[in-house]
Amino acid sequence: MTVIEDNITAARVLTRHEDALCAATELAGQARAGAAERDQQRLYATDLIHQFSASGLGSISVPRQFGGGGLGYSTVADIFRIISAADPALGQIPQNHFGIINIILAEGTPQQQARLFGAISQGQRLGNGGPEKNSRHTREILARLRKRNGELRLEGEKFYSTGALFADLVVITALDDNQTPVMAFVPRHQAGVSVIDDWSGMGQRTTASGTVRLEDVWVDPALVIPAPGGDKPTLRGAVSQLIQAAIDAGIAQGALEDASLFIQQSSRPWIDAVEMGFTRNADDPYLVADVGRLHTEFSAALALLQRAASIVDEVIARPLTDASTAHASIAVAEAKVLTTAIALRASEKLLEWGGSRATLLRHGLDRHWRNARTHTLHDPVRWKHHAIGNYYLNGEFPARHAWI
Repeated sequence: MTVIEDNITAARVLTRHEDALCAATELAGQARAGAAERDQQRLYATDLIHQFSASGLGSISVPRQFGGGGLGYSTVADIFRIISAADPALGQIPQNHFGIINIILAEGTPQQQARLFGAISQGQRLGNGGPEKNSRHTREILARLRKRNGELRLEGEKFYSTGALFADLVVITALDDNQTPVMAFVPRHQAGVSVIDDWSGMGQRTTASGTVRLEDVWVDPALVIPAPGGDKPTLRGAVSQLIQAAIDAGIAQGALEDASLFIQQSSRPWIDAVEMGFTRNADDPYLVADVGRLHTEFSAALALLQRAASIVDEVIARPLTDASTAHASIAVAEAKVLTTAIALRASEKLLEWGGSRATLLRHGLDRHWRNARTHTLHDPVRWKHHAIGNYYLNGEFPARHAWI
């Protein structure tokens, strides 16, 4: 028995969109109650992560011929938004799991696909090794996969390794002896693999997005695939960014939901509103109009998110071309611009609407802004605007990487 087949847990397989949404809604319902406490005390939702896998949500995008749900990215976007509205840290943990599934489908051999997808469909989770800890920029690769004495050995140190702490397989991008970028799938508990819990971001505090250290790690040659390059059309960026946008939409949704509750149940009306005869903060005409504006902005962002997911599904159903993948990336970029804006605005307005008491630690409402500000720094919107404008004005296709 090989390491990839160890510790496989029983998991459902969800083949209907409705069933996936029900599973995500149930998980979100359980996650919501403890989200503020987990954020404040930096407690991991380990049981909920296991429930995510056991429910079948982790394999919904795995093709059915490999034992998965075979559902589209419209479903993937919905489940990320639903879970992230309750706890965006829990929502972010499997983001790379789904991005890597898409890469396996694009780059893996049939044998690798069968092996990896089979494990995922049975409940195993993928975590990424993140970019390099000490690189000059995100795309520089310093980790090395070298052949020594007939064996492959991996060395390196990664950061922003979201979800690696909870993964069964950690996926590491490295350069091989030919200086070719490859992706190695390494068991989380393999000798020489250290996942260090040193993530200290002000938001998304329980994503375990810290360091992965690799010291003379043995790698199974059958679990090494080419890393996506820029030489062929790919949906890597569109899929990755769609999930990021869905998480941001979830953060906005959660902030707006908490805002309504706090305004109605815990906040006091402003003195001038009282002078006008309003005894509830929820009746303040300026606040009511403000809430209306933000819900309209959220609806617009959600519409673009759903449109982008539909376009990704349409593109992936046909042979990929330069034009079709660029179209998908731009559609997702447009959605990401609005989901970024509404996540930041809603989480900030929540505090404004609630007044000074909304900042009290016991309410934990500050987590929405900290989560929004932290997560939206993943990829700068200014470059989204540039890519969108260059596409429509000059007919230029966006770059091929995971951040557009």
